[in-house]
Amino acid sequence: MNNSYPEQGVLEYRENKLKKPHWIRVRTKIGFDNSDTADIIKRHGLNTVCQEAACPNIGECWDKKHATFMILGSVCTRACRFCNVQTGVPDLLDPHEPEKIALAIMELGLSHVVITSVDRDDLADGGASHFASCIKQIRKLSPDVTIEVLTPDFLRKDGALNIVIGAKPDVFNHNIETVPSLYSRIRPGARYFNSLNLLNTAKIIDSSMFTKSGIMVGLGEEEVEILQVMDDLRSAQVDFLTIGQYLQPTQKHEPVHKYVTPEEFERYAKIAKIKGFLMVSSSPLTRSSYHAGDDFKELKKRRKNAQQQA
Repeated sequence: MNNSYPEQGVLEYRENKLKKPHWIRVRTKIGFDNSDTADIIKRHGLNTVCQEAACPNIGECWDKKHATFMILGSVCTRACRFCNVQTGVPDLLDPHEPEKIALAIMELGLSHVVITSVDRDDLADGGASHFASCIKQIRKLSPDVTIEVLTPDFLRKDGALNIVIGAKPDVFNHNIETVPSLYSRIRPGARYFNSLNLLNTAKIIDSSMFTKSGIMVGLGEEEVEILQVMDDLRSAQVDFLTIGQYLQPTQKHEPVHKYVTPEEFERYAKIAKIKGFLMVSSSPLTRSSYHAGDDFKELKKRRKNAQQQA
C-alpha cells in the first residue's frame, strides 16, 4: 500500500504549490523505458532507485547505461514523507538477487556501481547480509568494478554495519537527508544522531574507505541548520557531501517549501569545501548516485593530492 496523509495536507498542497523554476526542469529523453538499460534490468527482474524514486536524471543516466540498483525488494517498511518508494508489507528476499545484479553489471559494462535498498526493519540484520552477498558476487564476476553502497540506517540492528563494511565496499554512503528539526515530520522512522553515528563508525571500522552523505534542501529548513549539518558530518569524518533540491513526488508527499537557486547551491558548495569536505556536489539536480563513477575517480585523485601535500 502507498503512504496516505490527511486530506487537509492535500488541500494545503493545492493552495501553496510553488511553480517549478526553469532551472529545475529536466528534458527527459523520450523512450528511455525501451533502452538497452531498461531491457537488461527487466530481463534480470531487478529494481532500480532510478525508477522507484522517480529520479529526474533517469534519461541521461540510462542513455549511458548507468543505473543504481535497489535491493531487498521494492516495498519499504518506513514511510518517509519525501520518498516515492512504496510503503507496506515488504517482499520476500530473492536469494538469487546478488547473482542477477552481478550479471547485469557485466552486461551493462559498468566500471562503478551503486547499490542501495529499501529499509527492511523486519529483517534481523536490516538486510546487511544481503548487501554483503551482492558485493561479494560482483567482486567474483567483475573484480575490477568499484562498488558504492547507499545503505539504510540499520536502526537497532546490532552488528549490521560491520557485516557491510566487512565486505569491503569502496564507498559507504548513508544519507542524512535533512536537518534534525525536520526528522519527526520528514523522516519519522529514523534518528538523526543514529545516522551520524553510523557514518562515523563506518570510518572507524575502515579508515581507508570513502564515506559519503547527502541532504535535500527546500523542505523548510533554515540556512543555519544546513551549516550545522555540515559541521556534524565533518565531525563524523564524512569525505563527500551531496546537496540537492527536494522535488515532491506526488500530492501525498511533503510539498516543496522553497526552490533553492543555483547561486545558493554554489554558495553552499564553497562553504562545505571550506569546512573540509574532500569533495562536494551541490546543485538543484544533484542526487547521491548521479555521476557516481566520475566522482569516485575524482575522490581518489583528491585524497592522493591531500596526502602528498601533508
